[in-house]
Amino acid sequence: MKTSVNVCGIEFKNPLIAASGTFGFGREYQDFYDVNIWGGFCTKGLTYEKRLGNPTPRIAETPMGSLNSVGLQNPGFEDFVKYELPYLKTLDTVVIVNIAGNMVEDYCRLAEAVSDCDIDMVELNISCPNVKEGGMAFGTRPESIKNVVGSVRKYCKKPLIVKLSPNVEDITQNAKAAEDYGADAISLINTVSGMAVDIYTRQPILANTIGGLSGPAIKPIALKMVWQVYNTVKIPIIGMGGISSAQDILEFMLCGARAVQVGTYNFMDPYAPVTLLDGLTKLMADCKIQDVNTIVGDLKAR
Repeated sequence: MKTSVNVCGIEFKNPLIAASGTFGFGREYQDFYDVNIWGGFCTKGLTYEKRLGNPTPRIAETPMGSLNSVGLQNPGFEDFVKYELPYLKTLDTVVIVNIAGNMVEDYCRLAEAVSDCDIDMVELNISCPNVKEGGMAFGTRPESIKNVVGSVRKYCKKPLIVKLSPNVEDITQNAKAAEDYGADAISLINTVSGMAVDIYTRQPILANTIGGLSGPAIKPIALKMVWQVYNTVKIPIIGMGGISSAQDILEFMLCGARAVQVGTYNFMDPYAPVTLLDGLTKLMADCKIQDVNTIVGDLKAR
C-alpha cells in the first residue's frame, strides 16, 4: 500500500507530521521509538530572540482536549542553530520549522535566517499578536495576512506553509489571501480560543486566563474548515485538529488534506505515530485503498 505523499515537491514517507509545540525539537520522544517513523515533524514555534513564555499554570486538561497558553517559550534562533539543528540534520524525515514574531520585521528576519539552514520547509504561525496593530493577531483579517505573507515571501527561500487560525470570520477569505500572496501550502486549524475555571478558587485555571483549545473536541470544526479551504484554494492543505485515530486521518484527507499534523494525541499516547500508522495501513486494507493519495478531496455530496 502506498502511504507516501508529496507536498510542494517535498516527499513525505507517510502523511503524518508531528505538530508544532507538541514535539519540541525532536529529541523528546527519541527514547520511546525511532522518530524517523514520522513523515515529517514541525518544530516548536521559534522566534529570533529567546522567549521564556507565559507564567504558569499554562496547561489545563479539558474534556476531549487540552488548553494551553505556553506563550512560545523557545531558545531563540542562535541556540537553535547551535544546539538543535545539528540533531535535526541527522534525521531521515521532513523537517519543518515553525516561525513566529510580533512584527512583520520579526517574521522576515527569521524567515531569511532559517532559509539558510538545512531544513525542508517553513511554517508561518500567524496567530501571534501584531504589536503594531494593537495586539490583534496577524491571521485574523485578509489584509493583515496579505501583508505578513507577502513580506515573508520575499525572504523565505524554502516552501512556505501558512498556518491559519480558526478564530476568524471567514476562513476561506484568509486562505485565499495567503495563497494569493505567496503561500505554497496551508496548514489548519490552529487552536480554538477558550478558557477553564476552578470553582473552588473562583479563578481561571490558566495564569493567562485564555488559552488555545486542542484535541478531539475541535475535530468537527477542523474538518469543516479544511473542506471549505480545499474548495477555495489550489495549493496543498495540511490538516490538523484532534487527530487520534486512523479514521481521523482518512476523514481529513477526504475533506482535502494531503497530509495531517498530530498534536495533542502525542501527549495522550507517547507512541502516537506507531499506533496511527499501524491503524492506517489496516484501515486502508479494510477500505480497499491502495494509495492514500486517491482519497484526497474525494468527499461525496449527499
